[in-house]
Amino acid sequence: MKPVSELSFPEDLRYVESHEWVRLEEGIARIGITDYAQDQLGDVVFVELPEAGKTLARGAAFGSVESVKAVSELYMPLSGRVVEVNAALSSSPELVNQSPYGEGWMIRVEPSAPAELEGLLAAADYRERLKG
Repeated sequence: MKPVSELSFPEDLRYVESHEWVRLEEGIARIGITDYAQDQLGDVVFVELPEAGKTLARGAAFGSVESVKAVSELYMPLSGRVVEVNAALSSSPELVNQSPYGEGWMIRVEPSAPAELEGLLAAADYRERLKG
């Protein structure tokens, strides 16, 4: 595992302590797991995601990631309806390790309470929590 200083945390994203990130794109939230989370998990071998159309509350489990080390739950950083699932992950789960903020994204959500985004962590705050 890499030290936190060697991991990437893009400034344009928001983060939650359960290690998911959010990027707002024209009112739709793209969600995935952080570089830290994929590094801790090791090689991802399976990703379970919800179906499009499912509505979930902030903090609810929306799926899981299985690695050679463990199975970890994925949690909603904000409430909303799933509008798209990254289908590429079913045949190429390693994208989560290779590109956690790019091709390894997990779901796109139409937020039902956009103000929840304000309560999420900025990159510097998330990085500090990891060091603590």
